[in-house]
Amino acid sequence: MMQFASLQGFLRTILIILLIYYGLKIISRFLTPFLVKYLSKKAEKRFGQEFGQQGPPPHSKHKEGETVIDKMPESSSNSKKEIGEYVDYEEID
Repeated sequence: MMQFASLQGFLRTILIILLIYYGLKIISRFLTPFLVKYLSKKAEKRFGQEFGQQGPPPHSKHKEGETVIDKMPESSSNSKKEIGEYVDYEEID
């Protein structure tokens, strides 16, 4: 004995699938901000644990905002040296 699906059962199944799809879509719009906030706090905590172990640098003898140069750059006396030979050329017609 074969059983055939009725049109009413088929439409009911399609309607249930659509209701579930749009229901999850609407619920996800409300829950997404909370989920993003939770994940960002979790990532911030993990980031703080990894990089918080280094701690602030020890007190230095320089005042805050003061510009300090640790090493002076070498003078650019190399720019006066000849790098190559100048070649004069003529255009040939």
